[in-house]
Amino acid sequence: MIKLILTDLDGTFLNSKGDYNKEDFSNILSELTKKNIAFGAVTGKQTERVEELFGDLADKIWILGDSASRIKHAGKFEFESLIPNSKGLDIISKLEGIQADQTIIACTTQAAVIADRRQLLDGELVRRSYATINVVKDFSEITDDFVKITVFDRKKRCFDTFEKIKGEQDNFYIVASEAAWIDITSKGIHKGTTVQKLQEILAVSSDETMAFGDGYNDFELLNQAQESYAMANAFDEVKTHAKHIAPPNDENGVLQVIKEKVLN
Repeated sequence: MIKLILTDLDGTFLNSKGDYNKEDFSNILSELTKKNIAFGAVTGKQTERVEELFGDLADKIWILGDSASRIKHAGKFEFESLIPNSKGLDIISKLEGIQADQTIIACTTQAAVIADRRQLLDGELVRRSYATINVVKDFSEITDDFVKITVFDRKKRCFDTFEKIKGEQDNFYIVASEAAWIDITSKGIHKGTTVQKLQEILAVSSDETMAFGDGYNDFELLNQAQESYAMANAFDEVKTHAKHIAPPNDENGVLQVIKEKVLN
């Protein structure tokens, strides 16, 4: 019996416009609640941005946000793992030396921080995933520890950039989820380990978990669920990590599967 449903957001739960069928989801969530089935969003998006996306329903779901470095439910953080400030600034410096025209998003518990030289080019894109954004002249101004560090490269060189920083994996968890994005979190912190933490909190096993994903950063998420679904629009390699294929995100594939397989 499924007791926990988890989904990535971009490319999975959200359509290509970054939206979802709110009325349909509200009705589905109500039915899941009646059956004591928990629902969670596992995403690179800032936790506060996820709360914006789900509005009044945000307190009723589990949010594994900021590349799963934090767990929040009903307004309370149940878990978070931070990168020490000095380590974060060090890898930011290395990233700046690799591609000067990429966008680095340095996320603290207070805000997503971007450098002012990137504000005009990629500021609006950053706002799609982050609710609270600060702009600095130089990242060295940041004194807080980091929730995560993200790279956006509109020239899609992130797989090459990953090769140049993969030696840092002794200190961080680093994943290029696609050619335009890299996420960096604390060592050992990724969607799989944070899902394990949530499963412990809820006393739910992987056999009782259903999960949906589409990107390279969803491997560990899918591996933590007996009923794992890659979206039809997912990368081919992602599909090899899943037990099933769901309809594409632009056809509300996640909601379709939940209605057919869980609520029927």
